[in-house]
Amino acid sequence: MKVLSLFDGMSCGQIALKKLGAKVDTYYASEIDKYAMKVAKENFPNTIHLGDVKNISPITFPTSAKDEPWIDLLIGGSPCQ
Repeated sequence: MKVLSLFDGMSCGQIALKKLGAKVDTYYASEIDKYAMKVAKENFPNTIHLGDVKNISPITFPTSAKDEPWIDLLIGGSPCQ
C-alpha cells in the first residue's frame, strides 16, 4: 500500500498502521517541523519526507502502471496543535 500522510508529525499514522498489521510499501510524509521529522525518521527510516504540504503535486509521485492509483491511502492531522 502507498500512503500519503499530510501534517505527519512524528508519524503516528505509521504507528497505527503497524498496529493494524497493514502492509505499507511506500510512506510519503508531509511535515515541516524538524524535530517531528527527526523522530519519524528514527522510528521509520524508509519514510519519504516531502516537506511543506503547499509544495506537493501529483507529479511528485511515481506511477508504475496505467490506471494504478498513485496513493492508496491519504491520512492527515491538521492542525497538529
